[in-house]
Amino acid sequence: MTPPLKQHLIDPEICIRCYTCEMTCAVEAITHDDVNVVVDAQKCNFCMDCIPVCPTGSIDEWRVVETPYSLDDQFGWEDLPAQADIAEGGAAGTDPEALDEDVAALLAQAHAGAGGKAKAPATASKPSVNLYTLAKPATAKVTGNYRLTAEGSDNDVRHIILDFAGLPMPVLEGQSIGIIPPGTDAAGKVHLPRLYSVSSPRDGERPGYNNLSLTVKREPDGLCSNYVCDLKRGDEVQVTGPFGATFLLPNDPDAELLMICTGTGSAPFRGFTMHRVRENPGNTGKLSLVFGARRAEELPYFGPLGKVPDAFLHKVFAFSRADGAPKAYVQDKLREERDRVAALLANAKAHIYICGLKEMEGGVEEAFADIARGAGLDWKAVRDTMREDGRYHVETY
Repeated sequence: MTPPLKQHLIDPEICIRCYTCEMTCAVEAITHDDVNVVVDAQKCNFCMDCIPVCPTGSIDEWRVVETPYSLDDQFGWEDLPAQADIAEGGAAGTDPEALDEDVAALLAQAHAGAGGKAKAPATASKPSVNLYTLAKPATAKVTGNYRLTAEGSDNDVRHIILDFAGLPMPVLEGQSIGIIPPGTDAAGKVHLPRLYSVSSPRDGERPGYNNLSLTVKREPDGLCSNYVCDLKRGDEVQVTGPFGATFLLPNDPDAELLMICTGTGSAPFRGFTMHRVRENPGNTGKLSLVFGARRAEELPYFGPLGKVPDAFLHKVFAFSRADGAPKAYVQDKLREERDRVAALLANAKAHIYICGLKEMEGGVEEAFADIARGAGLDWKAVRDTMREDGRYHVETY
């Protein structure tokens, strides 16, 4: 028997197939097929470069094994296998007691992770995941393409509506889909899909229709963003997904939500709010939104947000480049709202969602720590408890 070893794996249920980890890995240990993204145990050197770039935490999975799972094993997974029992004893000439200590140490490392695992809310609906793949994508028709930001502003953000006709596309608020850009890359391979958060509720952009919407910002050199932003009514696009099994909306009507976002990170929160409005419009005082942008004219959905009653959605905007006003970021607005935030931190029914640019995470963490300290709470303990309960959710990019 060979000594056990720790193997790096990816959770296929949580992975959203953004392929960022694969592009980050310097030793090319991460690869993919038409379904899963996997780690080659023969190449992985545990450099950990892929951990911080993953927006979902699916990359931060480990198992102690006697024989590493092969790539073929991993390509066939729909969910991650449980930690198997490791046999006692060891290879010839190995002290069993010493090996047991090694196994215990490996198990402790494997379960330590790099910041805790994402969990779905306990009351969330069960998501459908990975119904359509690179090999077998869905075809959707564009039924709308609307500019959300003011003409002439630096940010060109679009609201794209896709219709799937009779093709099933069950998505929940907080999930993503992939868009496959046409053509091939420099190596002659089909382009990998780019991921976009769904910005409509589960019953469609238009209730009862098999459609959904996306919020897409045009990037100057973005292959897929330019393709999507230039789509016209009637165009057809190739779609993969849905993806995401944790950044989901609780079905508990008493759950209170604090949603923090920048830019197109607002997409899932639009879906959250629309679903709550459609499901129970009289259920007020449960939603809070802290939304950051450079200026009001560059903030997606600024006009429609203004029409949502404050009693239903408490809205706070942070503008960092507004003319004649001091710079304000989402963390600054959290501190201004410290009484409301502190009450949520102490509320067992509260959920925190953070979505947007990764640069916002540090400032938001510091703000939460300051607010918790002022309320006599330990932010790290509160955060870890919320995460374990499926009430703390982060997706940044």
